[in-house]
Amino acid sequence: MSDTIVRVAARGDGITANGRHAALAAPGDMLTEEGAVIPGPHRQAPPCRHFPTCGGCQLQHLDDESYARFISDRIAGALEAQGLIADIRPPALSAPRTRRRAALQAEAKGGRIRIGFSEGSSHALVDLQECWILTPALFGLVAPLRALLARFLKTNRRARLHLTEADQGIDLLIEGIEAEGLAAAEAITAFCQRHGVARLSIDNGLGPETRWEPEPVTITLAGIPVPMPHNSFLQATREGEAALVAAVREAVGQAGTIADLFSGLGTFALALSGRVYAGEAARDAILSLKAAGARAGRMLFADHRDLFRRPLTTAECDRFDAIVLDPPRAGAREQVQQLAGARTPVIAYVSCNPGTFARDADILCKGGYTLEWVQPVGQFRWSTHVELAARFVR
Repeated sequence: MSDTIVRVAARGDGITANGRHAALAAPGDMLTEEGAVIPGPHRQAPPCRHFPTCGGCQLQHLDDESYARFISDRIAGALEAQGLIADIRPPALSAPRTRRRAALQAEAKGGRIRIGFSEGSSHALVDLQECWILTPALFGLVAPLRALLARFLKTNRRARLHLTEADQGIDLLIEGIEAEGLAAAEAITAFCQRHGVARLSIDNGLGPETRWEPEPVTITLAGIPVPMPHNSFLQATREGEAALVAAVREAVGQAGTIADLFSGLGTFALALSGRVYAGEAARDAILSLKAAGARAGRMLFADHRDLFRRPLTTAECDRFDAIVLDPPRAGAREQVQQLAGARTPVIAYVSCNPGTFARDADILCKGGYTLEWVQPVGQFRWSTHVELAARFVR
C-alpha cells in the first residue's frame, strides 16, 4: 500500500495526507510503506549536476506548476495560522540563471581552491562546476576567482565572496583574506581589468576597503542611477524586482503622499510618483537614495531612521495617503503596531518571510484593515525562500 504526496512542506519535504514525510518528493509522487518514492507527474529531472547536494537549491525536482503551488501554499498556510484568508494571485517566477547577487564560500584545501555554496545542513563546500540560478556573468567569474584566491587564501581557511551585478559590471567584496603589497595590488588590478570587474573590495575584519573602482559603482532603479554602497541589498533578480514594483504601484494607486519605510536604496521610493518620504536605518543606503533623488529632481525626503527603535507614530502615519513597508525577515511588528491605529487608507507590504508577514497582517486586520490580495514572487528559483507583496485597505 502506498500514499500520495499532496504538498511540499516549508523545508522542502513532500507530505502525504496522513502526515508522512519524504525528502525530495513532489506532489503526485507515491510513497510506499517502506519509504520509497515512486515518481509522479509533477517531478522533473533536476538540471544541475550538484543537486541535491548543493544547498543553493532545494526544489529542482519540482516542475513549475508544483513549485508555484509550493510558494502559494507557504503564504496561504502562514495566513491560515493567523485565521486570515486572502486572494493569493499566481506567483511571478524568475527564470533559471537570472539571480544577480550571491554570497559564495571559498576554501583552500588539498592544494586547490573550491568555490560554491555549502551543502544543505552542513559546512561542507560544493565546488561549483555549473550553476542554474546565477546569471552567466556571475558564474563566469567563479573560475577566474579560483586562480586569484590561490595567491591570497591560506590553507584550510575560508573566505566569503559577495557578488552583485552593478551598472558598470560585477561588484565583488571578499571577506577573510589579506592582500598587501605591490605584487598583490598588481594582481588585483590585472584580474579586474581582464574580467570586467566594476569594483573589488576586501574586508579583513575592519570593514570593506576598495582596491579597484575606476568609476563610481551604481545600480539603476526606476531608471535612476543610485550610488551603490558595499554589499548593498538588491532584489535577487531583475524580474523579481519588476514584479514587486508593479505590485506596489498597483497597491498605492494614485496616492499623492507616500511613505516608503525600510526603503533601502529606493527600489520602491524611486518608482513611485508624487511626494515620497523614505525611512531607512542603513546610513550608506539612505545617503545614496538622497543623492540619487536630488539629482533626478524627485520630490523625495530621505530620513536616516531606525524604524525598529523609532517607528513612525500613529499621528505621523496619518499624514500619508499610502504607506509602503519592506522590512527584513524579522518583519515590522513595532511599526505595524503604530500603523494599526492609523487612518492611512492604503498599505503596501513587501515581505521575504510569510510567517512574520502573517503575524503583522493579523495586527493590521485587528486594527481595522482588510487584506485585499497577495502577489507571490519566486525570485529565489528552486529554493524554499518566498517573497510577496500585499495590499491592505482601511
